[in-house]
This record gives sequence, structure tokens and C-alpha cells, in this order.
Amino acid sequence: MATLILVRHGRSTANTAGLLAGWTPGVALDERGAEQAAALPGRLAGVPLAAVVTSPLQRCRETLAPLLAARPELEPHTDDRIGECHYGDWSGRKLAELADEPLMKIVQQHPSAAAFPGGESMRAMQARAVEAVRDWNARVEEEHGSDAVFLMCSHGDIIKSLVADALGMHLDLFQRIHVDPCSVTAVRYTPTRPFVFRLGDTGDLGSLVPRPSTPDKAAEDGGNAVVGGGAGAV
Repeated sequence: MATLILVRHGRSTANTAGLLAGWTPGVALDERGAEQAAALPGRLAGVPLAAVVTSPLQRCRETLAPLLAARPELEPHTDDRIGECHYGDWSGRKLAELADEPLMKIVQQHPSAAAFPGGESMRAMQARAVEAVRDWNARVEEEHGSDAVFLMCSHGDIIKSLVADALGMHLDLFQRIHVDPCSVTAVRYTPTRPFVFRLGDTGDLGSLVPRPSTPDKAAEDGGNAVVGGGAGAV
């Protein structure tokens, strides 16, 4: 079946402010995120894309803009099912404040049991994203053949949940996966099982360099994942 390239949106204003954006309107790429998006066409040069699918949120559409400008033959498709998790009452709040919420322990250690107040459960988030991938896989293969490659631009928790599904991991383990802003993850689906060829590839090793103290680093040093995905390497 087709090969899926998952691109997390570039670094956003919410990432750098330490906010859990969710579906909050008006969250755009920051200056670094715009640079990451501008580099995306070069990183994907030579990779034929049969289709491009995006989350409806602004930061994903801005991430894809340079790629679509470089490839005017591609018409983007929007799919709400790969939009960010609906964090409900948590949306727009500071991650540092949310760290003290009792639910955060469930989100970190038992996410399959986590449901955000006024939002959705993490199980529902994964289910809709996996359904979207299966549907688009079938559509792309039918229209372009089994060797086709297509791209989806989405969000940190969505991509992590899709990788967990591809690796046969329980959702309770998905917080062990990390994907930086504008990173590329590639999954090839076959009739019997998926294969993960790239995971969170940013094209450099900057995210491995020891970092000064940041909210992201504090969370990771404490053994926690950064809900929403974090801001990546500075």
C-alpha cells in the first residue's frame, strides 16, 4: 500500500509561550516555525507526492504553504480527523499550570483512560486519526497505485498516536514517542503490517544537543512527555 509522510507543523506561537493550543483559533507559526516551513520543500525535493492532506488549523496550513507554492500541481485536502486533540477546558492554558492537575498523571501514565474536560478522550483522538489514515491510504492507492507517497500535516499527539498504532503499541505507551516541530515521520503500510521508516526526522541532530532549562526540558527531566508536542530544539 501507499507510503505516508507525516509532518508535524512548524514551531508555533503557542509552543514558545508554553501553551496547550488545541483548537484555539489564531495560533500561527513563530519566526522559527516559518523558517522550518520554508525549508520543507528542499527536504522533500525528489519525493513524489500523490496527495497532500492537512489539519484545518492555521499552523498546519502555514507549514504547508511553501511546499504547495513549490508544487502548484498539488491541491491540498483538509481533514478534521487529523486536527489536534480537542483538549476542551484545557485549551489555551499554560502547560506549567496543567502539570498540577490530577488528570495530568493519567494523561502521562494511562492515556487510554484520559478524557479532557469539555473535550475528547485520547482513545477517540487516536481512533479518528487512524481511521483517516486508513481511508486516505485506500484512496491514494486506488487513484495512484501501491507505490504512491502522500503527505499529512498534523500535530504532535496525533502523530504520536499514529506511530503507536503503526508499531503495534498500546496507547498507554505513546508518550514514549517524541516528534519535534516540522519533523518528518514516514510509515509504509502493507496488507499485513506497517513499517516505520522515519521517526521525528528534522534533518539535523539539533534536538540532541543538551539544552538550557525550558518548560519542555523540565517536563522531560521529570519523566513526563510534553502534552501537545513541545517547542523542539531552540
